[in-house]
Amino acid sequence: MTPPPPLVDAHRVLKSFAALKALTGMYPAGHPLVADKVREICDAVQPMRGAGEWIRLDVIHGTVHVDGVACDGPAPTGLGFDSLHVRGDVEPDDLTTAADLLRAMKPGGASIERQLADRGVDRISIGRLVPLDTRWRAPRWADEPDRVYDPDYEESLARARQTFDELLAGGRLNVAGVRDLVRLLVGRVVSSHAALAQILAVKRYENLTYIHSVNVAVLSLLLGRQLGLGDEQLTLLVEAAVLHDVGKTRIPIDLVKKPGALDRRERRMMEAHPVLGAELLAQIDGLHRLTPVVALEHHRTVVGGGYPDLGAGVVPHMLSQIVSVADIYEAITGARSYQEPTPPERACLLLARLAGEKLNPALVKAFVGAITFFPIGSIVRTSLDELAIVVRTNADDPLHPIVQLVTDHLQPTSDPIDTRVRVDGVYQRHVVETVEPPAEDGAAVARLLAVA
Repeated sequence: MTPPPPLVDAHRVLKSFAALKALTGMYPAGHPLVADKVREICDAVQPMRGAGEWIRLDVIHGTVHVDGVACDGPAPTGLGFDSLHVRGDVEPDDLTTAADLLRAMKPGGASIERQLADRGVDRISIGRLVPLDTRWRAPRWADEPDRVYDPDYEESLARARQTFDELLAGGRLNVAGVRDLVRLLVGRVVSSHAALAQILAVKRYENLTYIHSVNVAVLSLLLGRQLGLGDEQLTLLVEAAVLHDVGKTRIPIDLVKKPGALDRRERRMMEAHPVLGAELLAQIDGLHRLTPVVALEHHRTVVGGGYPDLGAGVVPHMLSQIVSVADIYEAITGARSYQEPTPPERACLLLARLAGEKLNPALVKAFVGAITFFPIGSIVRTSLDELAIVVRTNADDPLHPIVQLVTDHLQPTSDPIDTRVRVDGVYQRHVVETVEPPAEDGAAVARLLAVA
């Protein structure tokens, strides 16, 4: 049986909403051009208006579907979204608010769903579709690195894994074990070039929580040192960073590792992990009083937004802000089932875009200064089309590190070269990009860093 034709002109609604999104960035609410575009959308959904029923418009494989029924003709391009669900009794202000929020969306910020809910808009939903077979069609990254090239880093991961496994099994937090781990990270791991290379550079594996936590702790330590924190503060910072995601041990592991987007119920469960972690840590004797605070606040923004909702304008503690910067960098430079890992230089630019609204701008600047756009261990290409490995960074010129030129198989071809060198005031070479590491690159990088 052929389905009846849709009652709504789907193409018109999608194009009008995309146009409205652009207009909200140029004109204030109530401007005639904005009002006219809102009226177009309201007129298009008029057949369903007053019924309180949802009109579900989805672009799937280039075809527009209305309530699951395919429409004739190709889908409009350049929409910026794949899914637009509108209730028949949607109000004009709802449409304007939704379009403006979508236009202002930034990577790493609160979801559009959450922002709409915060503004009381419940008659419109916007999103990107994730195919039902994502789990099988998406790249399947390993949960951890194939090999760890620094023995101290390897030991720190083993200690963290034991700690998190005990919590997953319902046991209590081993405070003495955490202290030993903190001493190991502060005393040895952060000074190892081989360890930093695996933590700072592109990670072609999808971190389990315990690996992510160790990496965030080291990144937080690097940032804390850059800020001039004292030894006592650094020890506290590393303890809090190691345990910032401990609430995820109270979330079903299948949800933590789920590929693709989370639905509304799943997102609510996942966004509960800061509260769960803070509650768990607050009951443990022997931890610093700020450790549960960081667990609670690490997804809060510098202007008092984010989650959990602690009240308007409540700004997180400085240690929480430090961990937030490290947390985001570590997450995006690792692989995910739905995305490739982000190269360090692009990750730094993303942090810069989040500065001010989500992250503390001074902390972002200090963090980028500490790790640089091309961290130790990065495999890069120069402006002379040379392949190289970054073996040291230059604090006075972070865009021009010291590199070791290598073959395609990462065999050294020269002595280390300082890319700061200029001839007649002109740089001889620049690092232009991070390149995807060849298979089994880790051992070669570790060998070069050991003698650099």
